[in-house]
Amino acid sequence: MSSFSPFSKEELIPQTEMLEVKKKKGELFIGLPKESYTGEKRVCLTPDAVTALTAHGHRIVVETGAGDGANYTDKEYSEAGAKISYNVEEAFKCSIVLKVAPPTEKEIDYINPQTILISSLQLKTQSKKYFELLEKKRITAVAFDYIKDDHDTYPVVKSLSEIAGIASILIAGELMSGANKGNGLLLGNIGGVPPSSVVIFGAGTVGEFAAKTALGLGARVKVFDNSISKLRKLQHCLNAPIYTSTIQPKSVAKALMRCDVAIGAIRGKNRSPICATETMIETMKEGAIIVDVSIDRGGCFETSSVTSHNNPTFVKHGIIHYCVPNIPSRYARTASVSISNIFTPYLLNIADEGGFENAARFDKSLRNGMYFYHGILTNKTVADWFDIPYRDINLLIL
Repeated sequence: MSSFSPFSKEELIPQTEMLEVKKKKGELFIGLPKESYTGEKRVCLTPDAVTALTAHGHRIVVETGAGDGANYTDKEYSEAGAKISYNVEEAFKCSIVLKVAPPTEKEIDYINPQTILISSLQLKTQSKKYFELLEKKRITAVAFDYIKDDHDTYPVVKSLSEIAGIASILIAGELMSGANKGNGLLLGNIGGVPPSSVVIFGAGTVGEFAAKTALGLGARVKVFDNSISKLRKLQHCLNAPIYTSTIQPKSVAKALMRCDVAIGAIRGKNRSPICATETMIETMKEGAIIVDVSIDRGGCFETSSVTSHNNPTFVKHGIIHYCVPNIPSRYARTASVSISNIFTPYLLNIADEGGFENAARFDKSLRNGMYFYHGILTNKTVADWFDIPYRDINLLIL
């Protein structure tokens, strides 16, 4: 009796090995529209980055004036190989659209179906309609504030936090001068004069770079955070003896009463915790400065309320408050170079892998940043926030 075999005689003969054919490098068609959000001066690609991309055969359309806020001219982009468009819609018609701020509803209308959108998400400022419009156009959207690299850090967020940390001290130094109606103190340390005192809430990236800058100027620094591991890490990074403490009302009140500058740099999961009550702020020195970097999450100081780059400060209880949500935009050129340096390798990798689909298949950081895939929501945070159904990106990209 012959045994049954599921294979034919030919199938049992050794076969020629078939190796995977590497996908042909793709040509990218990238649009760089001008930012329309008030106070947003940054741009996603610098002329140098455009030169690198066009040298690899990619096409780039830059809307006229897109780099003005960061002091990059149309001529610089044109000489780098980009096409300068005088039509508002043209840059949005490219297959990849790069923006700093998320597009408005009107701008989404300009975008072609099946386009890849790379921008920030700024979840707290969005409405449900924004996601419905993306779904309708079957857009694949990547939030650069959600991109997580191999070291488990968010490179764009970290880079912009570094800028915000340094800037918070520089801004405080400006506001302290008599020319800006401050109390005329110098933020630093000179012979024979007691050094300025700086209190920082938060030992994350913003707090670390604020502390480094303040120490570099010679100020006395006190850092408060409820994470002992963060405080320990901060002391190790700074390599300098600084005062660190958990957030305890008595210690905080005492530190605020004596300080010249207070920086808010704690980010909660949904809202930043209030670290300084109005009663504590009332006891601060006349003319002291508060820079609330966490204002986009509600702020660390009870007296904080949102201000703008055009009208950045207000005075309450004799204390000057600076509560602008988008501090890195004040240093638009530095922020643009930073964002551009992070994006350029990603874009070149997308082309090398034969397109976005293939790159996302192998690049975990791109999948982390993706919140829409062909009109399907893939981010649980967004889904929970707006009560929209979602699907796991790893099940969609095989």
